[in-house]
Amino acid sequence: MVDATDVRPTPGPLPNDDTLRALVRDVPDFPRSGILFRDITPLLADAAAFRAAVDAVAAAHPGVECVVAIESRGFILGAPVAYALGVGLVPVRKQGRLPGPTLRESYALEYGANTVEIHEDALQPGERVLIVDDLLATGGTVRAAATLVERLGARVAGVAVLAELTALGGRTVLGDYAVTSLIAY
Repeated sequence: MVDATDVRPTPGPLPNDDTLRALVRDVPDFPRSGILFRDITPLLADAAAFRAAVDAVAAAHPGVECVVAIESRGFILGAPVAYALGVGLVPVRKQGRLPGPTLRESYALEYGANTVEIHEDALQPGERVLIVDDLLATGGTVRAAATLVERLGARVAGVAVLAELTALGGRTVLGDYAVTSLIAY
């Protein structure tokens, strides 16, 4: 869990939710019937919006020592955030996609189950980590990544997502972690 001595970052000004939201395309029945997929690719294609999103996440999380990005769309936001913060990037990937010794954690999705892994030597004990993903839905993927971070002895300093589906209650699964989301649905 979160160390009570962590200093919570004070977020800088976030981009206007409506401006970013207008660039996210809704795709009904993807990847399965009944799912409304939030496609961030139009936002990523807009240079000013993408820059604003990256800058906002970086400004909200000073002092982290590493960014942990979750496969696959979390890599898209996590890499430039790590660059902006001047820190390294550690991938959390689906099972079987990392070479070498890994730790794994399974979790439930809103439409199935999955397992993610991290390299056993990816983080140092006590290291302050920002977990980045594109979307917070039920919280299972981010919770699994946080569990892996903590199993390696590092500390989750915060979680940042581009969009959050508030009705699915992902924040409750994450407990006391500081969560930054730029768009709320």
